[in-house]
Amino acid sequence: MEKIRIAVVDDHDMVRKGILSYLITEPYLDIVGEASSGKTAVELAKREKPDVMLMDLLMENGTGIEATKEIMEFLPSCKIIIITSYYDDEQVFPAIEAGAYSYLLKTASATEVTDAIKKAINNEPVIEPKVANKMLNRIRKPEPTLHEQLTKRELEVLVCIGRGKTNQEIADELFIGVKTVKTHVSNILHKLDVSDRTQAAIYANRNNIL
Repeated sequence: MEKIRIAVVDDHDMVRKGILSYLITEPYLDIVGEASSGKTAVELAKREKPDVMLMDLLMENGTGIEATKEIMEFLPSCKIIIITSYYDDEQVFPAIEAGAYSYLLKTASATEVTDAIKKAINNEPVIEPKVANKMLNRIRKPEPTLHEQLTKRELEVLVCIGRGKTNQEIADELFIGVKTVKTHVSNILHKLDVSDRTQAAIYANRNNIL
C-alpha cells in the first residue's frame, strides 16, 4: 500500500508542530511538507502535489480559503481538510465552496484527524457536526430571493418600473415626491444587484412581480 502524501498548513508554529509530531508516528503517512500561510501552501502544493492537506483558515499572507480555491484549480485530486477554530457562516460556506473536502475543528482528537485523512483517501468526507448542522439548515431554509429584501413601497415602485413608468408618473400614482421615488429606485437597484431601471424591469417581469 502506497503511503498517503500529506502536508500541514497552519500559521501557529506550536499547532503545526504538534500536528506533525503525531502524524509522523503513523506508518501509512508520508509528510511531504509544512506551510505557515496560504501563499506558501499553494507553493508547497505545486511543488510536492500532496494527496491530502490539513489547512488552517485564518492566516496572514493568504487565507486558507484563498489557498484552497487556488490549489483546487491546478490539483483537484488533493483532498483539503480544513482544521480551524471557526465554524461561523463567513468561514464555513466559502471554504466548502472553494473546494474543501472535509471540515474539522481544532477540538478534534488526533484519532479523529487521522480517521478523516484515511476517509478522505477513500472518498468519504468528514464534516464536524456543528458545521453539518449549518449546512443542513441552509438547505432547509434556502436564501430568500433578491426581491424579498424589498420593502412594500419598494415593491410598488418596482411594479411601476416594470410597467415602464417614469419617476414623475410613479410619484403621481403613489402620491409621493419625485425625490422619494429616486431614493426608492436607487435602493431597488442596489438590492436587486442590477445597474439600471431597464434591468430592474426585466427582473420584475422574469420573476412575475407584475
